[in-house]
Amino acid sequence: MINLETPKKHKAFIEQAHQVAMNMLRPISRKYDLAEHEYPKELDMLAAMVDGLESSGASEGAGATGVRVDKPTEEGNKNGSNLASVLSVAEMCWGDVGLTLTMPRQGLGNSAIASVATDEQLERFKGTWASMAITEPAFGSDSAAVSTTAILDGDHYVLNGEKIFVTCGERSDSVVVWATLDKSLGRAAIKSFVVFKDTPGLKVERLEEKLGIRASDTAVITFTDCRVPKENLLGSPDIDVKQGFAGAMATFDNTRPLVAAMAVGCARASLDLTRDLLHQAGVDVDYDAPANTQSAAAARFIQLEADWEAAKLLTMQAAWMADNKLPNSLEASMAKAKAGRAASDVTLSCVELCTGVGYAETELLEKWARDSKILDIFEGTQQIQQLIVARRVLGLTSAELK
Repeated sequence: MINLETPKKHKAFIEQAHQVAMNMLRPISRKYDLAEHEYPKELDMLAAMVDGLESSGASEGAGATGVRVDKPTEEGNKNGSNLASVLSVAEMCWGDVGLTLTMPRQGLGNSAIASVATDEQLERFKGTWASMAITEPAFGSDSAAVSTTAILDGDHYVLNGEKIFVTCGERSDSVVVWATLDKSLGRAAIKSFVVFKDTPGLKVERLEEKLGIRASDTAVITFTDCRVPKENLLGSPDIDVKQGFAGAMATFDNTRPLVAAMAVGCARASLDLTRDLLHQAGVDVDYDAPANTQSAAAARFIQLEADWEAAKLLTMQAAWMADNKLPNSLEASMAKAKAGRAASDVTLSCVELCTGVGYAETELLEKWARDSKILDIFEGTQQIQQLIVARRVLGLTSAELK
């Protein structure tokens, strides 16, 4: 039976993550929002602390490297590394989303490696900082439209193509690149490769100027006759036409709850500060009284908290299912859709509730509103998540419901 309270065994680590967010990330949040593309050197010490916790086992397998896709078993109820990951990421993003995204060795590419790599690959790529390159100039949310090619040539695959919106694309030391082995075989031929940044043929073309998450660099990367050892193809190189795109999409079933957790953390930051600012203005929220008997601001705040709570519980459910090796594609998309929309709505509504204070740079509310928007876009937009949910609920394929 699922219990959506924070598991006791994770509470100490989650509290540590909260202290880091409050004492290390919040104080430098505005600094690196204003200094876009400047690397936050303070994160090096934090990354070393995280590495130490992971080597000692004290991290409970949390963070980007904690996610894992495994086959179903009969082990019963388990609160494992996927749940620990989403809870710790939510706490870190309560501090700052952009800084969390640029944490060394905790990139979305690391999540992809942790999700689908073989045991040998997990050991070989241990310690790398991996960004993830999926999106291309010709497509956004339709990951099946990948046109970057990977042609086997002896002991190497030769990659050619262009990737855009690569989070931490300049700072990372490797990139998980999605490419097709054979365009004629469609989605089933799409595989992911770990490509190290010093590989000839890989070039970071430029960095984007962005609305939010400005502490995290976002790059355009090209691959020109880029030779990658064939053992760097994550998982199996076999093309299973019957399985189709399911193998590649399994990565998203675990990374989407992570992005949902980022949204949950950012939204909670806005709610916490807004509650304090409303109290200072003489508006107190009474949870024992009906919303319609309170001020408009208090009633709206209660509505926003309820929306946030729903997003949090869906996120925990998707992660819990992954820990218990249950198919969670539907729940992962539901969590991502709900949390992404809720975060955008909550943070912007908090700006409105706090009026001029919310709009000015005297507080971080306006920054959180900017940061939250990307969480409704990357790892599959709101519209794509709703489409996936509809397909799962109705039992239709992607060809039957577009």
